[in-house]
Amino acid sequence: MTKSSVFSPVLIAGSAVLMLSFALRASFGVFQIPIAAEFGWARSDFSMAIAIQNLAWGLGQPIFGALAERFGDRRAIIAGALMYALGLLLSGYASTPGTMQVLEILVGFGIAGTGFGVILAIVGRASSAENRSMALGIATAAGSMGQVIGAPTAQFLLHHYHWQTVFGIFSVAILFSLFALPFLRAQPMASKAELQESLGTVLLRAFKDPSYAMIFMGFFSCGYQLAFLTAHFPAFITERCGAIDPSGMLAGIGITTPSILGAISISVIGLFNIGGSILAGYLGKRYSKKYLLAAIYTGRTIASIAFIATPMTPTTVLIFSAVMGSMWLATVPLTSGLVAHLYGLRYMGTLYGFVFLSHQLGSFLGVWLGGAMYDLTGGYTMVWWIGIGVGAFSALIHLPIRERPVALQPA
Repeated sequence: MTKSSVFSPVLIAGSAVLMLSFALRASFGVFQIPIAAEFGWARSDFSMAIAIQNLAWGLGQPIFGALAERFGDRRAIIAGALMYALGLLLSGYASTPGTMQVLEILVGFGIAGTGFGVILAIVGRASSAENRSMALGIATAAGSMGQVIGAPTAQFLLHHYHWQTVFGIFSVAILFSLFALPFLRAQPMASKAELQESLGTVLLRAFKDPSYAMIFMGFFSCGYQLAFLTAHFPAFITERCGAIDPSGMLAGIGITTPSILGAISISVIGLFNIGGSILAGYLGKRYSKKYLLAAIYTGRTIASIAFIATPMTPTTVLIFSAVMGSMWLATVPLTSGLVAHLYGLRYMGTLYGFVFLSHQLGSFLGVWLGGAMYDLTGGYTMVWWIGIGVGAFSALIHLPIRERPVALQPA
């Protein structure tokens, strides 16, 4: 495979699945206020539903990774899309926090089957070593493109339809990802020695390796920060940001209320992450992945401190969204690429799935703690500073990783 073949049918089809899956997932923060207002739920009730969704996504990721490697990638994607659609459809009929929380388990497993763990493994196996980092960055950027369109689309639909109807529309939309399946055929680039190893052997070797534990722990803060912002940033902006100047430039492009600014901020994050993810994939082939990851977590920490320490205005919201967006999912191609580099391609989906579980444990805590602390304190300040702390920890924990392939066991 040459440089000109980076954009393979597998990469394009996988990117389409990720874009659609993440468009729907990234829109959930927009539903928080309408649902809470209709039923009088506490902020923590809907937050718990999203937290459970993220936890189910994390628990489902290694399961779907193993299913894909055992029964085939496309069967795993079909199962994920069907669970995603069913969970969204039934969520529209939820009228109690408990019902919504249970149904989000289905949605979370659906995201696992149509998300990074399965798709990036397919893209990674279909790519040469020369193109792999860039291909993973492009696929990650496709997920960001979904984020660009997801939240504003949900906000637009909520202006015309009840939130239950929007969930129904989204449940149909995710099934369109199945049209990409015929193109997701990949000849594995794994070596003969990797293909001969069992899953148990590879997992045991990884679990014994301190570097794998460091990657696992380091990915926690990524999940915390991303999920907290996705679920709570629109509401945070709606409640804290000052009025939009009706004669200003923002109003001229349709941003007339803080709630619209909140939805747009998620899109700005996704838009800037397209470039950030591709750049991370490009740099990951040329420089140490662990040092790039440490730099990204350091950058997030500095950006978060600057934002929370500055009076919030529409301008600071958009600047922060752009800066954070450039680092948003840039960790994904680097982390998945690091796993593939250290432990091989044969079971990349399962190995990355377990690392991604840490990401989703962080997601669960970020979303749930955001709602719980809001109800307790009336704000998000404490949760924000916790995110800054875990981000700094992730920057440090990546530094001792030994960035060389772990030796294969003799066949």
